[in-house]
Amino acid sequence: MPAPREPLSPAPRPFYGWWVVAAAFITFGLAVGVPYYNLPFFYDYFQKSFHWNLSQITLGFPVAALLTIWVGPALVPRFSPRKLIVFGAALTALALFGFGIMRGALAMYFLLYFIYTVGYIFSGPIPHQILVSYWFRAKRGRAMGIVYVGVGLFGGLGSFFVHSVTARFGFQTALLSLAGLTLLIWPLAIFLLKDKPEDLGQFPDGLREPPPDSRLAPHSFRYLLRSPAFWMLLFGSICSIGSIGSINTHMKFVFRDSGFANQALLDSTWTTASVLILWSSIVGRLGIGYLADLFSKKRVMTATYFIVALTILLLLWVSPSHTGSVYIFAVVFGFSMGADYMLIPLMAAEQFGINTLARAMAVILPFNTIGQTWCPYLVSALRERFGNYLAPMAVVFAIAMLGALAIAAMPRRPES
Repeated sequence: MPAPREPLSPAPRPFYGWWVVAAAFITFGLAVGVPYYNLPFFYDYFQKSFHWNLSQITLGFPVAALLTIWVGPALVPRFSPRKLIVFGAALTALALFGFGIMRGALAMYFLLYFIYTVGYIFSGPIPHQILVSYWFRAKRGRAMGIVYVGVGLFGGLGSFFVHSVTARFGFQTALLSLAGLTLLIWPLAIFLLKDKPEDLGQFPDGLREPPPDSRLAPHSFRYLLRSPAFWMLLFGSICSIGSIGSINTHMKFVFRDSGFANQALLDSTWTTASVLILWSSIVGRLGIGYLADLFSKKRVMTATYFIVALTILLLLWVSPSHTGSVYIFAVVFGFSMGADYMLIPLMAAEQFGINTLARAMAVILPFNTIGQTWCPYLVSALRERFGNYLAPMAVVFAIAMLGALAIAAMPRRPES
């Protein structure tokens, strides 16, 4: 009689992390890439249609950032990333719909920006960074880079979209269409995204056992606030993202001051620059994500922040008389911008541990949003004071340099 066979164990389930990356690639692109990078396209239309001045238009986002600074620390760590993305997408769509039907009341504009900002916090960088960091450890930089590619790809496609729809049907219809696109996030977030590998009986990177740092208890907010490394990362990222936000917000107005006065030429130049920026950011995200897995994240981040400062000088060089200036500026700025945002969570995870990432980013992102929004407002005030962009952009250049120096001064290892 042959000996009875041992029952076959089921084949291990294929690692699901790359499916999470694929779904997050789309949800992140729709949640951030399409609305955030394309709302400035409508600012000059708001100016002409509602007779608002530049300071009023650029004040909506900064006020909203101040009023929502409590949202990240108070609410983000309490909910799963997937739930945050679903709810945040609904708020973003509601805000975009409101922008499309508003009729010139500044109070309504500020309220809609408040709703949009909460949606951005809930469905934007924080939950997507946490998802990727839970699912990957050794390949975290590459996985994060792929997810951030969605922001550049969908943002660039969104630039073509808003330009085309606005030209044919008007800017209000374009805003309403963006609201509809945002709701495509729901089925992907509900059915494909998974919060943690443990939900499927898996471990990061597809390993057979959890990595050592997954067992560590998260650090408290008090620990973070007592850490010089946290304050350097916070200050450096605020400065760099504030500089990037200033360029994104004012790029179309800088072009107009530089000689692109005709509306059709201005719109097409902005679209060309926006698409090149967002698509060259793809190279930045993939390349820097790969380098961050191989080399010191601190050195990679410092170099990136210095390049951000350089692009401010390139923006002032752009004009119709400088052939190719738009393309050179857009490619360099896009590369550095793409790397900039992605490096912050990678550095935070390395400094404070994966289990503390949600708390760290819940503080860092709202303050980054303040820099990202109030720095452009400062530029608006300086532009109205001096009558040109030379002095405002000199201030932004100084801010960007301070950010790079802060990252260069960070300790390499977390403090005990």
